[in-house]
Amino acid sequence: MKPHLPPRQKEIIRLISLGCSNSEIAAILDLSTATVDNHKARLMETLGTDKSVLVTRLALKYRFTSSKDKLTAREKRRSGRKNDGWN
Repeated sequence: MKPHLPPRQKEIIRLISLGCSNSEIAAILDLSTATVDNHKARLMETLGTDKSVLVTRLALKYRFTSSKDKLTAREKRRSGRKNDGWN
């Protein structure tokens, strides 16, 4: 059964699965890194894992994201990423 996540946690799990760091997620969503940490801890608890690596696998399993998903141009600009070949 797919766990229920609030909209903000769905945004965060998607960005985690795309390889964004907590500071990049904070920049994209205009939040503090502490807030991102809190959301990440809560969603990991909801998903039943204490390992960050499993978050991406669970995001794919429960279809919070897809393997074809990419950062939007706006998200790339806000994260500070350049055309580095990643996303």
